[in-house]
Amino acid sequence: MNFLRGVMGGQSAGPQHTEAETIQKLCDRVASSTLLDDRRNAVRALKSLSKKYRLEVGIQAMEHLIHVLQTDRSDSEIIGYALDTLYNIISNEEEEEVDDVEEENSTRQSEDLGSQFTEIFIKQQENVTLLLSLLEEFDFHVRWPGVKLLTSLLKQLGPQVQQIILVSPMGVSRLMDLLADSREVIRNDGVLLLQALTRSNGAIQKIVAFENAFERLLDIISEEGNSDGGIVVEDCLILLQNLLKNNNSNQNFFKEGSYIQRMKPWFEVGDENSGWSAQKVTNLHLMLQLVRVLVSPTNPPGATSSCQKAMFQCGLLQQLCTILMATGVPADILTETINTVSEVIRGCQVNQDYFASVNAPSNPPRPAIVVLLMSMVNERQPFVLRCAVLYCFQCFLYKNQKGQGEIVSTLLPSTIDATGNSVSAGQLLCGGLFSTDSLSNWCAAVALAHALQENATQKEQLLRVQLATSIGNPPVSLLQQCTNILSQGDKIDRRGSKIQTRVGLLMLLCTWLSNCPIAVTHFLHNSANVPFLTGQIAENLGEEEQLVQGLCALLLGISIYFNDNSLESYMKEKLKQLIEKRIGKENFIEKLGFISKHELYSRASQKPQPNFPSPEYMIFDHEFTKLVKELEGVITKAIYKSSEEDKKEEEVKKTLEQHDNIVTHYKNMIREQDLQLEELRQQVSTLKCQNEQLQTAVTQQVSQIQQHKDQYNLLKIQLGKDNQHQGSYSEGAQMNGIQPEEIGRLREEIEELKRNQELLQSQLTEKDSVIENMKSSQTSGTNEQSSAIVSARDSEQVAELKQELATLKSQLNSQSVEITKLQTEKQELLQKTEAFAKSVEVQGETETMIATKTTDVEGRLSALLQETKELKNEIKALSEERTAIKEQLDSSNSTIAILQTEKDKLELEITDSKKEQDDLLVLLADQDQKILSLKNKLKDLGHPVEEEDELESGDQEDEDDESEDPGKDLDHI
Repeated sequence: MNFLRGVMGGQSAGPQHTEAETIQKLCDRVASSTLLDDRRNAVRALKSLSKKYRLEVGIQAMEHLIHVLQTDRSDSEIIGYALDTLYNIISNEEEEEVDDVEEENSTRQSEDLGSQFTEIFIKQQENVTLLLSLLEEFDFHVRWPGVKLLTSLLKQLGPQVQQIILVSPMGVSRLMDLLADSREVIRNDGVLLLQALTRSNGAIQKIVAFENAFERLLDIISEEGNSDGGIVVEDCLILLQNLLKNNNSNQNFFKEGSYIQRMKPWFEVGDENSGWSAQKVTNLHLMLQLVRVLVSPTNPPGATSSCQKAMFQCGLLQQLCTILMATGVPADILTETINTVSEVIRGCQVNQDYFASVNAPSNPPRPAIVVLLMSMVNERQPFVLRCAVLYCFQCFLYKNQKGQGEIVSTLLPSTIDATGNSVSAGQLLCGGLFSTDSLSNWCAAVALAHALQENATQKEQLLRVQLATSIGNPPVSLLQQCTNILSQGDKIDRRGSKIQTRVGLLMLLCTWLSNCPIAVTHFLHNSANVPFLTGQIAENLGEEEQLVQGLCALLLGISIYFNDNSLESYMKEKLKQLIEKRIGKENFIEKLGFISKHELYSRASQKPQPNFPSPEYMIFDHEFTKLVKELEGVITKAIYKSSEEDKKEEEVKKTLEQHDNIVTHYKNMIREQDLQLEELRQQVSTLKCQNEQLQTAVTQQVSQIQQHKDQYNLLKIQLGKDNQHQGSYSEGAQMNGIQPEEIGRLREEIEELKRNQELLQSQLTEKDSVIENMKSSQTSGTNEQSSAIVSARDSEQVAELKQELATLKSQLNSQSVEITKLQTEKQELLQKTEAFAKSVEVQGETETMIATKTTDVEGRLSALLQETKELKNEIKALSEERTAIKEQLDSSNSTIAILQTEKDKLELEITDSKKEQDDLLVLLADQDQKILSLKNKLKDLGHPVEEEDELESGDQEDEDDESEDPGKDLDHI
């Protein structure tokens, strides 16, 4: 307040004195008048004065206006006037019209008025909560000025107001209701309010996202016409960027809510050339940036890959590729589309494969990669577009060994098109590498280096590339041609930066030779390369050439570190001696440090996208900075190491390789054993399933037998009743009618029993085959331990199978007993029927009928007897098979016992050998102690003891320890 009063006092007296008195009178009326109309008129007058006399109204009327908001909420008109007045006081929109003639001091003070008044207003947090409650009013004259006032507060002092809204209950939820307002003015200003609210505040961003903001904003964008919409679409897209940028939880929520699929219609531009308005370009630019926010390389890798897959599955990547290959697209939209496609395919194999299959709509059709590379090596294309194409090519090759192989294969002699009708990617890169444009040289060198990134096979394949330099001369390898151009330096007249070509070639050579001893050997085979590098490093050149010196030092260090000593003239030790004589180790390390100390090095190491303000800043590649960080310290250590340390390192490497080979061998053995165990477990599970099926079949048969018993008892009861009533002819006829039906039922049941028996026999044969397989797996086991374990398990399974066979045989025996019982009872029934027929005198026709019936019954009984005989024969065959299985099991058990005894003998031998080793160690330790005690006695007696003996004894102890360690390691393994 003192600051504001000072500003007011510094203003000139005169006409403003009367205005100040008027404002004071109006404030008094607002504070003291009892009539609502008088207060309303006074607030309206303050509103009209607030734009011109902002300072005076703000100083005198702010407290009264806040009081009006608290007390007169029932009258929407006075509330609207008060909110408009506060907005005019706090907002800085009118300050752009200030005349340039005014003094700088007054302009600064007026610009600071908004933040000062905002600080006064939010000093009492209740004022902000009061404003949030007023936004719940549906009246347009209250809600709209309230939205504008809160937006102005957020623009002036955003973090403080954000914290107050975050603490207030339901504060963010009230503001989200503005997006659902049917009045477009309030809805659109609500979007602007949420923009200011969500800026740089992750907590509010999460709350807004979970209040269904994505759904509402996407609905507004589609209602407004997607990319053809107006500034409302732009505001919604900016709000979506605020919610998603650097907010992993919101990005995950956006993906899980299937909102990526709703972005596809944004990029349906169409083939018709309807024109590109400035607003459409802005909207499409923001839409592309929103896609890049979801797949940015700075996001967590898991979230980025899931978004990339979703974009391919919903067709968004395909839509972007159509824009990429379309005609008539503005240059900035085309550039941003290339950058977006780059990050959508970066590190995602599926997307990279699809991009490799995209063809440009030309005649004949060319791959999109080739078309893009043509624009990259064309110096007439815009610089930003060339950078975007380079980034796209880098992203296509990032973690894509298949794509790297396809690019390198276009340079090999077997795949080059002899007719020359089509231009390949490799030919374009070579053309750019050896052109007279330094920027094309740099871009082609970096692109080719990415084709070799972390791919040793392609580095070796690229050594096969041969180039025809001129007619009549033999072809030269690509490696030799690069070193030739490097050695020529500034002799060739090039357009652009002087050092750009050499820096690009040196980065390519460093990437090529790193982790590839064969390439190092080819490089050192040219006798002119090492003197050229040492001469470049040793010279004292200007600041521009220091970077080239540092890269030459890095290339020479790579030639030392990855040297396999296959060339006698350029072995590691000789190269180190050469550096020490001609350059000096300290000077060499100092020149090597020029790379990381360069001002453009840190800028390139931040982001993978090559984003440069001008071609002069295009020096370093992001992936190359990673290589420098990895190799700088290693090369420094390698330069200072002696030959003995190098030999020790090589020996350690060899021992580690041997140890790794042993470990891999045992791992493979363990994997094979695991596979065998898995197979046996599957066999056991199948046997268990078969056992369960057999048990269910047995229970079914038991239930059927019980049913037969019940039916038999019923027949006995019925026959007893028939014997009691032998005197009546009709009852005899009924009995003669019942018997054939019952006999037919019994025959059907016997047939069912026969079928069940056949099923049991088939299942037994299957089990026999399983047992045979298990026996074969026992005998063909590779490891004694695993065969013992498997045989033990097989024996358990065989015991279970024995029990099952015994139960099945007992059940079959019981069934055969039941069948014999039924047959005897049937014979008794027949005898009774014959006696009954003799006792009763009937006519000739009835007697003949009875005789025919009895003959039928006898025939059926004879058939049943034959079937029972066949069943008995089958049971005998099963018993014979069971005995054979027992013999096979006995033989397998004997082999298992033999293996177990052999295993026990081996374990005893191992324990005995370990005990003998321990005893020898104890004896050696006792001898060492005795020798030391004797030497101490000799020293005490004054007899001289030689130190060489002690050293030899210590060396012998070390050698003994080292000789014992491998055995212990093997025992441990």
